[in-house]
Amino acid sequence: MAICITTLDAAIPSSIRKTIDDVNKEGPYLGIVVPNAFEMNPLLNSSNFVTNSNLPYLDVQGRRFHLGTVKNQKVIMVMTGLSMLNSGLTTQLLLTLFEIKGIVHFGIAGNANLNLQIGDVTIPRYWAHTGLWNWQRYGFGPQDKLPFEAFGDYTRQYGYLNFSNYNVDKKKSASYLNSVWYQPEEVFPVSGTPEERQHAFWVEVDQSYYKLSEKLEGTNLTRCVNATTCLPRSPIVARVDKGCSANIFVDNAAYQQFLNTKFNITPIDMETAAVGLVSLQLGTPFIAIRSLSDLAGGGSAKSNEAAIYSSLAAENAVTAVVNFISLLSY
Repeated sequence: MAICITTLDAAIPSSIRKTIDDVNKEGPYLGIVVPNAFEMNPLLNSSNFVTNSNLPYLDVQGRRFHLGTVKNQKVIMVMTGLSMLNSGLTTQLLLTLFEIKGIVHFGIAGNANLNLQIGDVTIPRYWAHTGLWNWQRYGFGPQDKLPFEAFGDYTRQYGYLNFSNYNVDKKKSASYLNSVWYQPEEVFPVSGTPEERQHAFWVEVDQSYYKLSEKLEGTNLTRCVNATTCLPRSPIVARVDKGCSANIFVDNAAYQQFLNTKFNITPIDMETAAVGLVSLQLGTPFIAIRSLSDLAGGGSAKSNEAAIYSSLAAENAVTAVVNFISLLSY
């Protein structure tokens, strides 16, 4: 039986609330958060996902929450859709509705780390939202305060991207676009005081999850898309320092290299930091596993590699996620 909820507010029908309460009585659950169907379906349609026979899914506010087990862990899996807004909203909804003990987020990503290749699965320790900027006016520089910096709204702590550094004509020493300064998010943790903001640029994944993920190194991953298209070497699982997210699909070598040089970024995506920021504020353990599907503009000049390797990358992400869940003992 499946139940559809078209609105979620203070007037939720008692029958629906009872269904949610009944689900939670069987919890807590591990939350699995996935951006898109092509990333989720390899897990959902596999033998590793055992659907709850009584209530296979629950539809709420346009999101479908799949109930089942993975490696004997009770899970609720949900697809967010593309972008920071969708992933943040969906994670908030998941944590508001259900008894969730931790979140595993997975999908594919662009690669900014020349030491890794397409098909590798990355597990960063820290994530940042690199799409929150203070765009500085032309004529101002690093020594000049940003608007509202004195009030604590903005900062120069995390550095900037100066567009003139990427002029094609090197004779031109300036750009009217000037610079953008990277900003931390304002966060309001449940452990804090309402309306008293804190700031977070780097969101650390759960330390115990990250330590456990070390056991994934050596996982056997798929190397070939088909009989004629294979990667140069067998993919690996690599724990890395940092990843980033923004509402930007990065397919530009200059920006890919900047993110790696400036912030030591490996995976680049459009959702993970939002999942992490919501988890941080609600005090929920979180980890993200991202498989590299393309070189974020740093590869062939002809086209983005994801058109060829996204299915392989999605498969490798699922393999790593299933193996990670099998390591959880609670």
